[in-house]
Amino acid sequence: MIKIHKEVYGQGKPIVLIHGWAMHTGIWRKFAQNLAKNCQVICLDLPGHGLSETVEPYTLENISKALITEMPESPCRILGWSLGATVALALATDYPQRVNSLIILAGNPRFVQEDRWAGIRPEILRDFANNLQLNCQQTLIRFLALQVNRLPEGKSILKELKSAIQECRPPTESVLQSGLDILKQADLRESLVLLACPVTIILGDKDSLVPVQVGQDIKKIKPSCKFNVIKGAGHVPFLSHPTEVIEIIDLSL
Repeated sequence: MIKIHKEVYGQGKPIVLIHGWAMHTGIWRKFAQNLAKNCQVICLDLPGHGLSETVEPYTLENISKALITEMPESPCRILGWSLGATVALALATDYPQRVNSLIILAGNPRFVQEDRWAGIRPEILRDFANNLQLNCQQTLIRFLALQVNRLPEGKSILKELKSAIQECRPPTESVLQSGLDILKQADLRESLVLLACPVTIILGDKDSLVPVQVGQDIKKIKPSCKFNVIKGAGHVPFLSHPTEVIEIIDLSL
């Protein structure tokens, strides 16, 4: 069994937070402490990220197996952001008895754009993968800059993102490449349709990685989803609009 790092805040009904690509639990800390006023918040480092050990091979199945060991035994809510949303959806699919509701924050069951499905352009992920081999640090900075693109407060949020990354040693190039492979290849739309638990979607209307149109595409395949758009938010609404995100989460209690 590998070591999975977690941080826990507050008491009450638990909610598990899963961060995105190249990040770690530190990115949630301020947000998690505010959210914990009404519930218990459990933040998990993805394998190979932050202080968690990695898994081999680096697949959604193995990531889920590693994370489930640190989740509550009784059914709980799970919130995933970006790559973490893909992982959260996989967890809800693989361990339905452990998840009683799912919140997808700036995530997409099919991350890559396809015909009649909004997503990131394939060439962007391809460029990230190629650039990681040339300059890993600069690629991470470019990725962070994309997350706050077009936001008035983008500079301050970018500073916060960079500071969070610097808390821990960055993931290895192998882990980062494998994470991008998951984003490129995973297609969990059918899994989402088949989920029995309630699903809430939270998107920012200025997100350059997960277009807001994704919400409408998801509603077409799973009409029961609750779809929320935060105006003025990009890919990190929990940093730019924490109050609005917490209000939506509280409504799912």
